[in-house]
Amino acid sequence: MFQGSIVALVTPMNKDGSLDIKSFNNLLDFHVQNKSDGVVVVGTSGEAPTIDFDEHISLINKAVKFIRGRIPVIAGTGANSTKEAIFLTQEAKNAGVDGSLLVTPYYNKPSQKGLYEHYKAINDAVDIPQVLYNVPARTSCDLENDTVIKLSHLPNIVGIKDATGDLTRIENLKNKVADNFIFISGDDITFLDYLKKGGKAVISVTANVRPLMMHEICNLVKENKIEDAEKLNQKLELLHKAMFIESNPVPVKWMLTKMGLIQQYIRLPLVELDPSNTKILNEGYELSE
Repeated sequence: MFQGSIVALVTPMNKDGSLDIKSFNNLLDFHVQNKSDGVVVVGTSGEAPTIDFDEHISLINKAVKFIRGRIPVIAGTGANSTKEAIFLTQEAKNAGVDGSLLVTPYYNKPSQKGLYEHYKAINDAVDIPQVLYNVPARTSCDLENDTVIKLSHLPNIVGIKDATGDLTRIENLKNKVADNFIFISGDDITFLDYLKKGGKAVISVTANVRPLMMHEICNLVKENKIEDAEKLNQKLELLHKAMFIESNPVPVKWMLTKMGLIQQYIRLPLVELDPSNTKILNEGYELSE
C-alpha cells in the first residue's frame, strides 16, 4: 500500500503568512517528476500545529485534486483531542486521500490504555487506511510496542511511522504484529538501517530537497542492492543531520527557499533559521550532489 520514499511536504506560505497555493502545487509536481513514492500533507513538516481547520481541510482537498492519483496522498490528521482527530480523518476521507497519518496525542500524555482507546475510536469512526505515528521526542508520548501490537489487529490501522530512531523496535515488533502491517521509518538519519531490518517506506524530510535520491535508495534496498544503497546514502548523511539542526521544518524551509521552490516564511512560534546554521545546510546540500 505505502512503500518507498514518501515526502513529508512543507506548507509554502506567502510573506503575509497566508497559504501559497501556487508554490504548493509546484512542489507537488516537483515530487511527481522526481519520483517521490507518496506525499504527506499537513504533517509535522507541514506545520500542522499552526494550520487552522479550514486551511487544513483545504490543503488536503487541493493536494488530492492536483495529484489526481499519480502518487498516494496521506493526510496528517492527528490531534491531542480524539474528537478533532476523528473530524479531520473523516474530512480527509471525504477528500479522497489514500490514507491518514495520526500522531500520538501530545501534551495531555495519555496512558497506554488511553492511546489504545484513542486510536480505536478513530478506527471505528472512519473507514480509511490509518498509519500510527510515534515521535516521542516531540510529543512526550511514547506508543509502546505492546500497544502497537494490539492496534495492528484493528482493521483500518495499516502501519506505523516510527520516528524514535530506535532500531530495536522494528526487530521486536515485526513478527508479532498483524499480517501486512507496514513499518515506515520517520527518521532520515537511521532510515536505511530501518529498511534493511524490514521497513517498507520512509516518510522523509530530506526528500523535500533530494526526492530522487531518496527514491533511488529505497528502490535499491527493494532490489537487495544494499551496498549501492549505502553508497548513495553516504552522500546524504550530512544533509539528513542538517535538516534537524533546528526544529523541523525551519531548516528544510530555508533550504527550499534557497532552491527557489518556496518563499521564506514560517509561522510563529517557529522563527527563521539562525544565520549561524546556514553553513552546515549548504555543506550538506553540496555534498549530496
